[in-house]
Amino acid sequence: MAVSNIRYGAGVTKEDLQNMGAKNVCLMTDKNLSQLPPIQIVMDSLVKNGINFKVYDNVRVEPTDRSFMDAIEFAKKGAFDAYVAVGGGSTMDTCKAANLYASSPHSDFLDYVNAPIGKGKPVSVPLKPLIAGTGSETTGVAIFDYEHLKVKTGIASRAIKPTLGLVDPLHTLHMPDRVVANSGFDVLCHALESYTALPYHLRSPCPSNPISRPAYQGSNPISDIWAVHALRIVAKYLKRAVRNPDDLEARSNMHLASAFAGIGFGNAGVHLCHGMSYPISGLVKTYKAKDYNVDHPLVPHGLSVVLTSPAVFTFTAQMAPERHLETAEILGADTRTARISDAGPVLADTLRKFLFDLDVDDGLSAIGYCKSDIPALVKGTLPQERVTKLAPRPQSEEDLSALFEASMKLY
Repeated sequence: MAVSNIRYGAGVTKEDLQNMGAKNVCLMTDKNLSQLPPIQIVMDSLVKNGINFKVYDNVRVEPTDRSFMDAIEFAKKGAFDAYVAVGGGSTMDTCKAANLYASSPHSDFLDYVNAPIGKGKPVSVPLKPLIAGTGSETTGVAIFDYEHLKVKTGIASRAIKPTLGLVDPLHTLHMPDRVVANSGFDVLCHALESYTALPYHLRSPCPSNPISRPAYQGSNPISDIWAVHALRIVAKYLKRAVRNPDDLEARSNMHLASAFAGIGFGNAGVHLCHGMSYPISGLVKTYKAKDYNVDHPLVPHGLSVVLTSPAVFTFTAQMAPERHLETAEILGADTRTARISDAGPVLADTLRKFLFDLDVDDGLSAIGYCKSDIPALVKGTLPQERVTKLAPRPQSEEDLSALFEASMKLY
């Protein structure tokens, strides 16, 4: 069980940079956040503690191999002895990759990228300390769009996990409602997928050396606790957090739920919603999400993940129906008269109602996809074995086609 140290509380961003012992820090963020108070707070803390730093604010929302390489070049030239990442998953993941390749300067970019797209080599070099505030602060995973194949892939290794995650709820008050909603959907799917993933003891073969053990090991007794706890918080607070930007209680709790679900899925892993989401994001045509100030078409990660969730959990329910019913009940379904065989439809209906209440686009067709895109979407899912193999139910290409088709319309 691997997890970053976490420090939580309003204003914690101010307090931890003084103890880093660093002399030359790389501060990473994106163009939008660079104008907002969280970055100013971090810079003030670095200045106050007399720490030299350089800002890299060119992180791409939904990173690509090219945007990763740009950040890696910056990191290599800077000879940094520590990294601070402020922003969502895109910033965290970019910073993890920059730290990795600056620490291993002779490695080819594809050396550490997951097989079958890259070589999937284990990381054996020591990395510099990385402090991460908001986002994937607990996991050893960095995801990007591999433009050549128009598919998302990533780097997965415990070695790239942040040294410390700062969970500062004050940062969430600057997020527009769609960003809160989509971030919340990612938390929802992290929890649901890790709780319903193939159990850890059914995975094989066991690696001959522990360094080769995957970060994602299947559902297990420790991850289960975090996943269920995160789900309860999502059920209670997500709608409030979306609807009222000043609801500090709701936004603080969702921020914590994000960290909790991260501990769960960072060890158990995710499965089909995430595996299928990568081509949904990677093959985007013209869709531009509301509240995202970017200059390129974008399906936000949380949206690309949640749109297939009703179809996916209908498909997987037969393998662990009790867990699917339990999660439906946590999310508000009355399961007292539900039969075990109805677990999939009950959870799917609960998710649909949840998404409808939060004004989510009506399926893949509403974000620009049609039936003729399904073969390309399936083709983009096939290389995602790192996560698809964790689904409790194996899936053929025909199964994947049917899941994409069922996700074209939600309501």
